[in-house]
Amino acid sequence: MELAHPDLSVRRQCELLGVNRAGLYYQPRGESEENLQLMRLLDEQYTRTPFYGRRRMKAWLRDQGYEVNPKRVARLMELIGIAAIYPKPKLSVPGEGHKIYPYLLEGVEVNRVNQVWSTDITYIRMACGFVYLVAVMDWFSRFVLSWALSVTMEVPFCIEALERAFRWGRPEIFNSDQGSQFTSEKFTGVLQERDIAVSMDGRGRCLDNIFIERLWRSLKYEEVYLRDYRLVPEARAGISHYFQFYNYERPHQSLEYRTPADLYRGSRVRP
Repeated sequence: MELAHPDLSVRRQCELLGVNRAGLYYQPRGESEENLQLMRLLDEQYTRTPFYGRRRMKAWLRDQGYEVNPKRVARLMELIGIAAIYPKPKLSVPGEGHKIYPYLLEGVEVNRVNQVWSTDITYIRMACGFVYLVAVMDWFSRFVLSWALSVTMEVPFCIEALERAFRWGRPEIFNSDQGSQFTSEKFTGVLQERDIAVSMDGRGRCLDNIFIERLWRSLKYEEVYLRDYRLVPEARAGISHYFQFYNYERPHQSLEYRTPADLYRGSRVRP
């Protein structure tokens, strides 16, 4: 992309291409080739076995021919945002200004659109680095309402995705994990301003947010693992195409072979 343009600012060029400025100036992360390969392996194995913790991942890597110490495995798992699904013996203390909200969906029957929305962040591998993806989903229909990419797991890109989702409506309950992005006052404040109840998974319990975990599995097996994105715009285009397919064309067995769009708004015109 040519940055110098007589009529368009860099900001406007990014808007037209659908990338943020961080994505425009993206450079591969400062991880070694070996660490990037280990991260790819950890991500793929976690997608298959989300109950694997640090010790099992270390043992699995050893079986693949990689002798890696536990601290390195733990650091790389943290970097790509994965943890075993079993409950941890002690919840971590939230950071300053961060409040942990209770899980509100225990025993709740979700039977209509815009009753519950949920969000999560996942790691997206690239040929020479990686980016992060956040998505917002309607629980009842499994419809992906919005998503955003970033080179860091910071709050602004999560708020960007959340505000885009409001083009479709407003949920009664919004569920997330206890990640610092979602417990921040900036993020929860956006929800509270709209009188939306805030719900959070138990620490380490990804099954509390099972539908978006299934979305990540489908996305990675049906799109990401089949390609090696070189640049952020390439990743964005591929993921955008997949979510259009997922929402409007891909029949879901759990939805009696209807699409998420069929359940969410039927023939409503896309915003």
